[in-house]
Amino acid sequence: MKKKTTRPVFTVEFKQSAVKLVTEQGYSRQEVANNLGVSLSAITRWVRIETHTDSKPGSKQSTLNISERAELEALRKENNRLKMERDILKKATVFFANEKE
Repeated sequence: MKKKTTRPVFTVEFKQSAVKLVTEQGYSRQEVANNLGVSLSAITRWVRIETHTDSKPGSKQSTLNISERAELEALRKENNRLKMERDILKKATVFFANEKE
């Protein structure tokens, strides 16, 4: 049976620091990838996201940087949790209203 490998999870600060090494310090993407132990494709993706080079010219789609994407993900998780809590409260309200009758 094959053992499933898990993808490493990096903090927003780590990703932004790696991007700064490329964009501000002048290191190549390959050098940063080797020194940080991260894949070249991950570094390339982070740089593209942070520098907004992945959006097509003239498109109305706004590109989010790394911290904005992390915030959006956190807000979506919180929104899902709140929806679940709301649904539970609705069911509890109906249950207790039926018990009183």
